[in-house]
Amino acid sequence: MLHGETVHSPLPQDLPWWQPDHAIFFGVLYAVIFIIGSGLGVVVLKSIADTLKSKH
Repeated sequence: MLHGETVHSPLPQDLPWWQPDHAIFFGVLYAVIFIIGSGLGVVVLKSIADTLKSKH
């Protein structure tokens, strides 16, 4: 990606990380997505564990 070009894709390898505004925005975005995904994963695993416990 060249200086002055717009973002064509939100994938990490396509972002202009040398621009601070893009780095901050997408860094926070990816952090929030990771935290929400981790929380959702924990909830799913706990639900499965509780379901398996209640059957015995």
